[in-house]
Amino acid sequence: MRDNFEVPKGFCILSVCLFLAVCFLGMSLSQAGEPEGDVSRELSQMTLEQLMEIKVSRVYAASKHEQKVTQAPSSVTIITADEIKKYGHRTIADILRSVRGFYVTNDRNYSYVGVRGFGRPSDYNARVLIMIDGHSVNDNIYYSVGIGEDFVLNLDLIDRVEIVRGPGSSLYGTNAFFAVINIVTKQGSEINGIEVSGEAGSFNTYRGRVSYGNKTGSNADILLSSSALDSKGQNLFFKEYAAPSTNNGSARHCDYEGNYTLFSKFSYGGFVLEGAYVSRTKGIPTGAFETRFDDTRNRTTDESGYVDLSYDLGLGQYSSVQARMYYGRYYYKGNYTYEEDAETVNKDSGAGDWVGGELKLFSSKFEGHNLIMGTEYQYNLRQDQKNYDVRPYSLYLNDKRDSAIWALYVQDEFQILKNLILNAGIRYDHYETFGSATSPRLALIYGPWADTTVKLIYGEAFRTPNVYELYYQDGTFFKSNPDLKPEKIKTYEMIIEQSVGKGWHVSVSGFYYRIQDLISERADPADGLLIFENIEDARARGLEFEIDKKWESGIEGRASYSIQDTRNERTDERLTNSPKHLAKVNMSVPLIRDGLFLGVEEQYMSKRKTLAEKDADSFFVTNATLYSKNLLKGMEISGSVYNLFGATYGDPVGSGFRQDLIEQDGRSFRMKLTYRF
Repeated sequence: MRDNFEVPKGFCILSVCLFLAVCFLGMSLSQAGEPEGDVSRELSQMTLEQLMEIKVSRVYAASKHEQKVTQAPSSVTIITADEIKKYGHRTIADILRSVRGFYVTNDRNYSYVGVRGFGRPSDYNARVLIMIDGHSVNDNIYYSVGIGEDFVLNLDLIDRVEIVRGPGSSLYGTNAFFAVINIVTKQGSEINGIEVSGEAGSFNTYRGRVSYGNKTGSNADILLSSSALDSKGQNLFFKEYAAPSTNNGSARHCDYEGNYTLFSKFSYGGFVLEGAYVSRTKGIPTGAFETRFDDTRNRTTDESGYVDLSYDLGLGQYSSVQARMYYGRYYYKGNYTYEEDAETVNKDSGAGDWVGGELKLFSSKFEGHNLIMGTEYQYNLRQDQKNYDVRPYSLYLNDKRDSAIWALYVQDEFQILKNLILNAGIRYDHYETFGSATSPRLALIYGPWADTTVKLIYGEAFRTPNVYELYYQDGTFFKSNPDLKPEKIKTYEMIIEQSVGKGWHVSVSGFYYRIQDLISERADPADGLLIFENIEDARARGLEFEIDKKWESGIEGRASYSIQDTRNERTDERLTNSPKHLAKVNMSVPLIRDGLFLGVEEQYMSKRKTLAEKDADSFFVTNATLYSKNLLKGMEISGSVYNLFGATYGDPVGSGFRQDLIEQDGRSFRMKLTYRF
């Protein structure tokens, strides 16, 4: 690589000390003898390794069927419900911040995920596919998916999160550009009654949830849940607005946020009917898009939801068929006021509805082969965008679209030898608007020894431009570009996974990727309006290291370090919002066996380039959570401190801001209580 990678010395010292301290503590506790605990007879007779095998050793999203993580054609991380509780995660963004190679930025309206050195400011998460129980929740207008309080699912309903790195278009098509994330929800039988949860936190933030779950008969399971959030937010200062006409840079009562969610899941036999809905409103305190600063009317509202019906039918011992039908909806509304006339309110909106279906066949009938074949169809009933002033009425955009997509895919896992698997897959997508795209993936998975796995992977993926990038124009800031082409990526990766001793696991990944026809936003010199164009190619290479361990004493720990160099291939300049170094340590220590846990996170991010060609400073953030369960029967209590040492840092933001960086939260708190009847 062009620049020498330098590991931050402070982080090395801190992470090594923390990890070694817990290692020694774990070994000393494990040598003290078997701890007592009230568990079922079946589980108590299992070893720790067997319990770990049950919980985390299988993944669905990598190949559209359950398989061992060691056999998946990708680098996989699984975050369990237990980890979410022990580390006090509040949102999907919190989860991804803790994961190797991922990082999150926030502009005080939305959160954006970056992966492997690529995270464009304000790109609406269009290059990562996120699913719930195999159902995609990316919308059909911006390809966006909320990972903050605008996510469609309350985290308490999550059983596990499957994070699959690398291009996934060979099975999933567009958006599966850098990663596929599948969120697996709980069964109603896991709640087995009524569960209520309440929490209070900094900035006058309150949340409540009520859930009901039960298993009726031998084949039926039901889960119903609803939650609501209300946050007054903070009074914030922005130096870019430090003038008397803009309240000396102080934005008061503009950082508010609220949401409510609904979720239902009913399964009977092979049928699963699932539905989810979220509505979230967020005040905009930043003066984005030259709106009137310190005006509480500036806000966005995002609604999304879906209904999904699937059926799994077994065809003998070796084959099965899954059929899926779904409906999805997304609605965005922006409310903006402007300096020229405080009474003029601009309304910006996007509305999308879509229906679709998938038919998939899985067969292991032929010896040494696991075959997946499938077809998908999606019809976008509505892809509408509108922008207008209320008073006096002036219409700037009223674009109405519909479109259709169909696809065919096939993948075969061929076990050449007992310890050698060739995974080969390809998908063909056809879009009414762009024509066709073909996405292959090849992976060679080799186990030279019982505890060692080596994976060599090549994959291609694409992302079609969305209707926002193609057709949005308001005459003030943006203009359309219907001639955009799809982005394409080619990725090469080598992964070595090694189990060492009892419960240790080490992973090393090296990757290289090239992106062609990258869609970027720029100001047109002719008129100064922003336009999306295929004006960049990019390349990246990097290494990721991770070590994790679970002790019989209940201590858990993992540490990771990622180093990457991501550049514009045409200019050889660093990409914006692309950190060279990411480092993370997670530790959970039982203070009272099976009753009280201390979870600590340490996260480091190196400098990032901003749109103004400056650098956002590197920073450390420490989070700590005390979590208790079963100290009182049916009750769970947790208390979390985020950014424990009050680190001051900012995130790069997009072109619609006067600020180059938006400062993030300092120290904050949360208390949470959950009770199950």
